[in-house]
Amino acid sequence: MTGSNTDALGVPAGFPKDFLWGGAIAANQAEGAWQEDGKGWCLADINLYRGDLPPEKRSNKEMTTDQVRFHMRDTAGRYPKRDGIDFYHTYADDLQLLAGTGMNAFRTSINWARIFPNGDDVEPNEEGLAFYERLIDEIRAQGMEPVITLSHYEMPVNLTLSYTGWYSRETIDFFVRYCEAVMRRLAGKVRYWIVVNQINLITHESFNHLGVAADKVDNLEQAKYQAVHNEMVAAAKVTSLGHAIDPDFEFGVMLCHGNADPATCKPEDVLAALQQNQMEYFFSDVALRGEYPGYAKRRLRDLGIFVEFGPGDAQALRDGVADFMSFSYYYTRIIDAEAWAGGDTDGFANPHLQASEWGWAINPTGLRVALNDYWDRYQKPIMITENGLGSRDVLEADGTVHDPYRIDYLRRHLEAMREAIADGVDLRGYFAWGPIDIVSCSSSEMSKRYGFIYVDLDDHGRGTGRRIPKDSYAWYRRVIASNGEDLN
Repeated sequence: MTGSNTDALGVPAGFPKDFLWGGAIAANQAEGAWQEDGKGWCLADINLYRGDLPPEKRSNKEMTTDQVRFHMRDTAGRYPKRDGIDFYHTYADDLQLLAGTGMNAFRTSINWARIFPNGDDVEPNEEGLAFYERLIDEIRAQGMEPVITLSHYEMPVNLTLSYTGWYSRETIDFFVRYCEAVMRRLAGKVRYWIVVNQINLITHESFNHLGVAADKVDNLEQAKYQAVHNEMVAAAKVTSLGHAIDPDFEFGVMLCHGNADPATCKPEDVLAALQQNQMEYFFSDVALRGEYPGYAKRRLRDLGIFVEFGPGDAQALRDGVADFMSFSYYYTRIIDAEAWAGGDTDGFANPHLQASEWGWAINPTGLRVALNDYWDRYQKPIMITENGLGSRDVLEADGTVHDPYRIDYLRRHLEAMREAIADGVDLRGYFAWGPIDIVSCSSSEMSKRYGFIYVDLDDHGRGTGRRIPKDSYAWYRRVIASNGEDLN
């Protein structure tokens, strides 16, 4: 761990001196400008807002090609990610406001369809590259280290319609070509790269992630594992290529932390939780160890799933091992043997934990467990690249936004992080999710707010768009100024 104070016994005391205090957003949830400057259709552009459904059921799951085409033609529905918060035009002012918290790092993504509008284009879109170069320059000008995600649910729609998303082998080369164009353009300006956001989400964000239309494959479950295999191979190739382009580049694998605790102490439930968690580790095991682990081979066999390795895939995985581990952390769950045997990997809510309105259990202690587990498993530097509380914030008549619930949530998670550092975990950075309000990933709504900065827009895009710091903004500024010592 770099820049860390230790006590007489060598136990780290507090956060490292060079700790990355940041915030994270995604291009598709913030930028808007969905048809400007040569950008093509991306998967996020067809995420329909479903305010008629309960909050926990608004996520876009699987899609067919007919549904994709319907959403592309639809002029009556509301598609909030097409507008975002207009970050494409307001980024300079927004970054200045975010820098006011003292953040020294900022994570965002490159929209693939802004660089290669159709995905299979021969040459990149210069206007897209120029925009991201200006954006990165502004991030750095505001004193923040850019952490850039190359794939964050922004696959060009054409790769779904003309191919089969990540299920198609051609997509590997298309993705490597895209990443090469971006990395060469931003060499010397970006050090930290996350190749794929939450690569293990092949259920909750299956279509948004993999772009596999359900009607184009015979066995969707089989297709998902083949698709994510192709994606992991592509990520490894990008990592190897990036190291050759700039030896200072560092590449991270990113998971959505989805581990489960056993529902009881019955041995069968303990085993079920172990097996569930192994299949969450599968993706980072491949990225950080360079090969398929034995438990994954058996699990896929038991499910009747055969993953085809193309020529050179095994070598690509061995050569393109990631440099650091990163993950998003929002909630935990429990699972029992019956659920696991029945194929239910979602598990159940822990009755000992409170949950948000969207059903996400709040478990700060689980973050300390997760950090220790990842460190013990990989012995690689770790970044928490997303963490936050989605809630309904109220803009008061006097223009203030009071969010003590968010401060409490973040405080308790930062305390858990501090304890994990004392445990010996090499934690390098923390990125609060949505430091400025953006459109929700899963439910495509503005009402589910995470930010330290309120954006005056509602679920239908109505409002002034004005940016208003919440109480949590001043709190995060104190936290960063004290390097995590003052969490009150």
